[in-house]
Amino acid sequence: MAELAKSIGFSKSYIYKFFESKQAIGEVICANRLEMIMAAVLSAVADAPSASEKLRRLFRALTEAGSELFFHDRKLYDIAAVASREKWPSTERYAERLLKLIESILVEGRQAGEFERKTPLDEATYAIYMVMCPFINPVQLQFNLETAPTAAVLLSSLILRSLAPD
Repeated sequence: MAELAKSIGFSKSYIYKFFESKQAIGEVICANRLEMIMAAVLSAVADAPSASEKLRRLFRALTEAGSELFFHDRKLYDIAAVASREKWPSTERYAERLLKLIESILVEGRQAGEFERKTPLDEATYAIYMVMCPFINPVQLQFNLETAPTAAVLLSSLILRSLAPD
C-alpha cells in the first residue's frame, strides 16, 4: 500500500480515507485491470471477419493479457490471483462478461452457418470458457505460462473443429 500511495503522490493514511479496507482498494485496482483486459479483448475481436476468427482472437488476447500481467506487473498479478481465489465481485463480473462474449460469438457463428447448432448454447458457451480458464485465471495461469501461446492456437483450433457443422 505504501508503494501505491507513494507512486501517486499521497500518504498511505490519506488513501485509506476513501476506502473501507485494503481489500476495497484491491477490488478497485482489480476491476480497473480487468476492464483494461476486456477492452483489449473487445478491440481484438471487433474487426474479425468471422465468428471463427473472433474465437481465435479472443483466446489469443486473453492469454497474452494474462501472461503480460504475470511477467510485467507481479504485484498486480498477485492481487488478481487473490481476487480470483476469493471470487471478488470484479472477477465474477469479468467472468460473466466473458461468458456473454463467448455466447455472442457462438450465436454469430451459428447464424452464419460456421458452427453446429445441436449442442445447447449454454453448454457450448460454458465448455469453451472452461477450456480457456487455465490460461485466463491467474491462479491456474502460473502453471501454464510456458504453453500459453501455443495453447491459444491449438485449443482454439480444437474448439473450432468441435463446433464445425456436420
